Amino acid sequence: MYSRKISIPLALGSCFLLLFTSCKKPASKEVSKEHYQTWSSYLGDPGRNHFTTLSQITPKNVHELKVAWTYEAQDWGQMQMNPLVVDSMVYGVTAALRVVALHAGTGKEIWQYGDSVKVWHSTSRGLSYWKKDTDQRILCTRGSDLIALNALTGEPILTFGNNGKVDMRKGLPESEQSKFLISNTPGTIYKDLIIMSLRVSEGAGAALGDVMAFNVVTGKHEWSFKTIPDVGEEGSETWGNTRIRESEIVGAANNWSGMAVDEELEIIYVPTGSAAPDFYGGVRPGNNLFANSLVALNANTGEKLWHFQFTHHDIWDRDPPAPPNLITVERDGEKIPAVAQVTKQGYVFVFDRRTGDSLFEIEERPVPASTLEGEKTSPTQPFPVKPKPFARRSNSLTEDDMSPFSENKEELLEVFKEANTQVYAPPSLDPVLLLPGYDGAAEWGGAGADPENGIIYVNSNEMPWILRMGESDNNTSGLPKGQAIYQQNCATCHQTDRSGAAASGFPSLIDLQFRKDKDEVTSIITQGKGMMTGFPQIKGDDMEALLRFLYDQEVQHSVEEEIVKKDSLPPVPYKHLGYNKFLDSKGLPAIAPPWGTLHAIDLNSGDFLWSVPFGNTPEFGEDGIGTGTESYGGPIVTENGLLLIAGTRDGFFRAFDRYTGKILWEYQLPAPAFATPATYEFEGKQYIVLACGGEKLGTPKGNKIMAFALE
Repeated sequence: MYSRKISIPLALGSCFLLLFTSCKKPASKEVSKEHYQTWSSYLGDPGRNHFTTLSQITPKNVHELKVAWTYEAQDWGQMQMNPLVVDSMVYGVTAALRVVALHAGTGKEIWQYGDSVKVWHSTSRGLSYWKKDTDQRILCTRGSDLIALNALTGEPILTFGNNGKVDMRKGLPESEQSKFLISNTPGTIYKDLIIMSLRVSEGAGAALGDVMAFNVVTGKHEWSFKTIPDVGEEGSETWGNTRIRESEIVGAANNWSGMAVDEELEIIYVPTGSAAPDFYGGVRPGNNLFANSLVALNANTGEKLWHFQFTHHDIWDRDPPAPPNLITVERDGEKIPAVAQVTKQGYVFVFDRRTGDSLFEIEERPVPASTLEGEKTSPTQPFPVKPKPFARRSNSLTEDDMSPFSENKEELLEVFKEANTQVYAPPSLDPVLLLPGYDGAAEWGGAGADPENGIIYVNSNEMPWILRMGESDNNTSGLPKGQAIYQQNCATCHQTDRSGAAASGFPSLIDLQFRKDKDEVTSIITQGKGMMTGFPQIKGDDMEALLRFLYDQEVQHSVEEEIVKKDSLPPVPYKHLGYNKFLDSKGLPAIAPPWGTLHAIDLNSGDFLWSVPFGNTPEFGEDGIGTGTESYGGPIVTENGLLLIAGTRDGFFRAFDRYTGKILWEYQLPAPAFATPATYEFEGKQYIVLACGGEKLGTPKGNKIMAFALE
């Protein structure tokens, strides 16, 4: 076992504290320890704290952990799911969205739900569980369908919706019924409601991102909160008072990352994503409420109680990446029920969850203006004074911060000198260095927390990306139809020549005909895969034309081939030129380590307790120890002093001392676990279970769900 210290240059901020004046509303009741001894909710509990009071595994004996059981799934590849555990069953989702129920003591499969032929290509972060009397249900999703299963047998509950399924798009206006919509993150259970997290397209024509609640028993749509308001409703003035909801271009502002619910206060806390199209906002003038916000809703009715917007008029894809944490913080001897939201920018915002009052000062600071025609950026953005950011920011980098491991340092320096490194530098025809990057500092794994003492634990990525825009010109006019459809929908990620950007996660499509059949490719195009959204609007003759192009069967400039006219060009004047990491010639980050970090932050004071590099870079051998790596998936936090986390590219599962950040144990997994573990007790033994699917970040695919315990 080894570790090596690397100094972590965190962006500095002033440390002024806003004195908090408490409101007269009653605090929510303190949660009993028994509440944290089960794992029947996503991330452990409705407050999304990843916390447990189970104590059989301790800092002193954690090094004795052994593999207790292993389940080999039918499907290989990314499993981002956080398992649920109820009584004797562990519930999970495989890489192809098959739901499995496993015996908690042995890992033996009890039941499986999923089409044995049709393979789904999206990822799932887990399931929802509901119980009333003897009725126990597992709620899962496939495509736009919300599905209710009998938790004991895996059989669909036919009285739910239409023979066990509800198309979630039915809660949206008629114009949205054919648009791409799925759910990667489990819905939030409150009483007899499930409030759904939705993923939609990020470009022009995306679906509306309404927050929707469905009845768990009947499947009936119960209420919606419109994240993009109608004209005359609160917030409509932040869209230029235009009929944005009826636009064929603008949509989204969806919650995709999950929610937290305070069952005592009957409030659900919803972080909302960016408005679409993501990177050009000239078609959606104003600050765009309620996009990029934390919105507190009455969980019974969907009525808005309060909100705070983290990014005004977002054109950087700075949507909150994870559910908030419901915690208790102390000020001047008073315990305050708080809600804390980690962000892609590396900020933590902390509010009184009853009123929305910030517990630390937030400053509106001037930011650069856009130079793109028609784009009007917000003149200011909100910056929390405390805590300081938990990741480096682009403006903190100098030429000395290029990677010491790179072999093409001069080339990297030229790119760095050309790029705009200002914080909130707007998208431009010139390159912008985005750090933290598109995937953020915080990611969808979110923060773990000790909910009663106000300390959160968050893993952070330090991967720089290059953001750049191009003009939406007439380059598709006169092209064969399939090639034009590719240029409009696929080239941003897979490149104009289909070469892809493998290091950034986008595979080459060259010679696709030798690797995948047309049925599978059609399924991926329609349903999406991983971070690729689906394109259900491409169908019929358009799909056939696109497949002909992808399979090198399209006849160039044939009089028989349909030619694209100018009126089918993109509806916005600028286009995003793709998600490109700033990498060296070896495919590693172009900036100096650490490339991944792990932090403990005391939200009572706003001070950091510790920060350490997180993960190693195997390519460098001993020199790669302590460099940190990108990570996806969050931690488990134990009351007795452990922080248990996988998620790193190097494929280790690690235990840290949560008070010091010291590594106490690590285990090489059969494939990296880009997922959050769960812990439970069965027949007197404590287990830790996690999914090892690999595939992300260029790692090998896996198919195992593994449980660890003491012998």
